[in-house]
Formats: sequence, structure tokens, C-alpha cells
Amino acid sequence: MTSSIATPGQTPNSLQAKGLDLVARIHGGRDVVLAIDLTESVGINDEGRIRLQQIVKDSLKPGDTVYVVPFAATVSPLQPNVNTLAASQGIPFNGQAADIDTILRSLPFQANLTLKQTDIEQAELTIYQGLAQLNHERLLANSPIKSQSVVWITDAPLFTQSGNEWTETPVNSPFRVANSLESQQRLAWLQALPLYKRSLPIQTQKGEQYNLTVVDLPPTVQEFCTPSPGGNSTCLVTPYLLQQLWLPATGLGIVLLGGLIAIKRLISWQKKWKILVDFVSDSQFEEQICYLLPNQRLAIGEYESNCVDAIASPGNETRGYLERLGNRLYLIPTDAAPLYCNGRQISQRTILSSGEFTINCPTPNLRDFEFVVKVKK
Repeated sequence: MTSSIATPGQTPNSLQAKGLDLVARIHGGRDVVLAIDLTESVGINDEGRIRLQQIVKDSLKPGDTVYVVPFAATVSPLQPNVNTLAASQGIPFNGQAADIDTILRSLPFQANLTLKQTDIEQAELTIYQGLAQLNHERLLANSPIKSQSVVWITDAPLFTQSGNEWTETPVNSPFRVANSLESQQRLAWLQALPLYKRSLPIQTQKGEQYNLTVVDLPPTVQEFCTPSPGGNSTCLVTPYLLQQLWLPATGLGIVLLGGLIAIKRLISWQKKWKILVDFVSDSQFEEQICYLLPNQRLAIGEYESNCVDAIASPGNETRGYLERLGNRLYLIPTDAAPLYCNGRQISQRTILSSGEFTINCPTPNLRDFEFVVKVKK
């Protein structure tokens, strides 16, 4: 897709903003701009160097991309033909010592004495529009957008209403005219982008002051909804979010479903089972109710100490056991006397898959002694 120039549009709604933030969090990485005033009035001193080195060494994370943008009366005055905010100009940071060295070597720690004025409004327009362009191109390419930050090193005031509020704004700067196209574009970007500013003043050896200001931008793009035939409209953000989040959402859904199934199974394993015994072949016996937890068993016949209860049967022997292991019920015969389940003689441990079955404990004279067992899980 052919790239287009980013312009201020509609602000994404709260739900879209959460989706954009989720996209950035899933994929990680930030755009970090180091915007450094090259004029003599700043001249980064020892404290400024230390703090910049702190930012590079301690705050950058693997996946970040660093853009070094020097400015004075113009942006990148020493390389006027280079777009310092082009994607190709970014310095990738992968957490290696060599990456830190590369970034530090690219920083202009020394002031340029030939540069006398600072057009801070031009720098703001260039940088904020450039950052918006990076995420706009990612949006159009259906690739993950990023959080962004600008670290300003300058004594010029930020977020002014016009260039007339700063004495070093060049006389011929269009930003000295409040209604110029450039001034209107800058103000439009300042209003369109969610900018969060924190500043730290730094004293120079001459007793003057400049500021290290960090401006953070949550991951965002400009929304454009356009009427389309059929009474519909076409937008940018929602289709982008669907493309970006359907796979993570599906994966999360599978994980949650698996978790719910596991929790349900765990609860069922811990739940006490109710065992109803109906002596259908002998009305002298009343219905018996027993309970089974995991790893417990019922004796069939004579009660035993390793059982929680016993089901009556003819004779003094124990014919078998009903044993619960996890979520399964087993019928275990002994050699003391014959044991049948649903008409079939049981000679070995047998899993009972049905919640209702008939057990027969025939008497020595081969008279049936049947009872129906119902399992309530």
C-alpha cells in the first residue's frame, strides 16, 4: 500500500484506545526521540550528560528504536537533507552494550557555536508529526504500532501558543504568525496527540538553566471514518484492531476455556459424591445413602477399617469394593465370594462408566441378592 502523509483526524474512542494499547503491549518496543538543542545557550554540561546516559543505559528496553534529532533554527541543521525521523534513521536497541555505545556516539554533547537561534515550534511540529507518521505507516501496513516518547534537551519553552513567546524564535519563522499554516498545523498536532510532560531543570556552569523534559505518548493513531455507498462508512482503526487482535484474542480464549475446564474438573474432583443404594431384591433393607470423596472406598459386605462405609450383602465376607480415584469409580472384587455387575461376573478391577448400575451378590444357594447403585456427582 502506498503510504500517505499523516494529518490530525478523529481521536480514537476509549475502547479503540484500549485496543491500541493492547497491540503495543503485546508486541513491545517504543519509539524514543532524543531531541537536543544545539545552540550555545544549552551546551550540555556534566549533569546533562549523566542524565542522558542514564536514559540510554537504564530506561531503554529491548525492541526500542532511538531517533536522534538535533535542532536549532531548523531541525537537523548539520544534515538538512536527512529526515531524522524516517524509519531507516532509527537506531534499534536490543539490550546489547554495543547498542548503547552506538546511541551515545550519535548524541551531540557539544554545542555548535555557529548556531544562535532556536525555532522550538518548528522542532515540535517536525517531531510530533514525524512520530504520528511512523505509527500511521504501521497502521496502513497492518503492523503493530508503538508507544512513543520524546526527550527534550532545551532551554526553550514547550507547548507555547505562538513563536512570539520565545525570544530566540527566528524573525522570519512562520511560527511568529499565529494564524500561519505551520502554526495551525503545530497546534492541531498538540491537540490531537495525548502528550504527557515531565520536566527537570538543569543548571549550567554559567548559572543559566535548561530543561530535560520527557513527553510520553501512549500508542495512538488518527482515526478517519468516511461515508461509503450503501449508507455505510469505512474507518481505519477498528478493522486494524480486528486484524491485530483476532489471533491473540483466540489464543486467550483457548487459554481461558482450558482454565475453566481445568477449574471445573478440579472442583468436580473435590466434590463429595452421593451414592444411593436401592435393595431391589430384598424389601427388608431400606435404601442406603453413602458418600465418597476422592481416594475413598465403600466395602460390599463386611465393613473394613480402610473403608468409609459398607453396603450390606449376604454372608460375613467382603465381596468387593467401590473405590473412587479422582473422577472415576471402580468396582474391585475379592476372592471371598462371586460378584456380578449388570449380569457380568467381575474378576478384576473394573471401571464403572455409568452413573447407575446393578450389583448382584448371590447367596451360597445361588439366590440373587441385587441392589441398584446410583451415583450423584
